[in-house]
Amino acid sequence: MQNKLLLPNKYKILGWVLLIPATILGIILTISGFDEDWITAKVFIFFTDEFFGEGKKFTFIKTNITNTVVGILFITGALLVGFSREKKEDEYISNLRLSSLLWAVWVSYTLLLLSFVFVYGLAFFHVMVFNMFTVMIIFIVRFNYILYKNSKSVPDEK
Repeated sequence: MQNKLLLPNKYKILGWVLLIPATILGIILTISGFDEDWITAKVFIFFTDEFFGEGKKFTFIKTNITNTVVGILFITGALLVGFSREKKEDEYISNLRLSSLLWAVWVSYTLLLLSFVFVYGLAFFHVMVFNMFTVMIIFIVRFNYILYKNSKSVPDEK
């Protein structure tokens, strides 16, 4: 069965090129407390809520977009890596892809459920931010790990 929703294999390389630097930059931003101000730009907003001031709607503001750029690069890279065909896309790979995605959703939402019970305050906000990325991270890691493990244990058939 051919899945029409998968991208061609060539996009996987572009995905890794985007994902690896975005992951490194994301770790740097996390360690620095998301305070890095590398990229500032004037952007259009639908809505912003100011803590000590008036909220703005449908206007342009000048703001730090470093987190936004890194997030977009990470998500784009992760989607390209996770949903590009393998060179030999067969039924086994399709089943592995599905089981890895299901496994990633289960693990991610289990961690989120535990966070609801045991994490409070501003730390919970940080958990929610990281949770946006956990499904794709877990999926990519598990899928590629099992592919690697199986390629080492099963000799090539010729």
